[in-house]
Amino acid sequence: MTVLADRTEMADQGEELTLDQMFEWLQRMHIPEGFKTEIVGGGIFVTPQRDTHWEIIADIYEQLRTAYPRKRVKSDVRIDYPGHLNGFASDVVALVEDARKDAKGHWRHEDVEFVAEVISRDTARNDYGPKKAAYAAAEVPVYVIVNPYTGTWHLHTLPKDGAYRGELTLDFGKEIDLTDTPVGLVLRTDEFPRD
Repeated sequence: MTVLADRTEMADQGEELTLDQMFEWLQRMHIPEGFKTEIVGGGIFVTPQRDTHWEIIADIYEQLRTAYPRKRVKSDVRIDYPGHLNGFASDVVALVEDARKDAKGHWRHEDVEFVAEVISRDTARNDYGPKKAAYAAAEVPVYVIVNPYTGTWHLHTLPKDGAYRGELTLDFGKEIDLTDTPVGLVLRTDEFPRD
């Protein structure tokens, strides 16, 4: 396998692994259609997109579009975050008005003002752990975790010193009030499906 040969060669040369190298490897691999790939703390995660997962993402995207132009709302687009080898493809991201790409053509984490992740059973620990920590370290003002297995959502706000100070958990059907955040709207959750 080319990836293994490349990694062995790199290890022999004593070079430090980079996100760009890891994403280049992923591009050479055959990842089936309908699977999401991202790198969290140096680990590669490949997860299938489920129908329930996609319905919630689409619902959030459509609601954000009432306040954001299409070009400022992203899904499954690589954004590199603080920490060791963190290249996430978040489920939904909203960017600030004057967002710009970096020299490599990637959106900058400094321009992210909203992230939503819809958990999958196999990667839920990433959303609640290292990804939450990376979003807080990047000072993303609003991070929402949606859990279709429990029918709950978790709102994280007020990032400071690498942690979120504001946290709220409620059931599907209860609105996510973001009017006092840069997002400036209320997200309805009454149509979020459960798994």
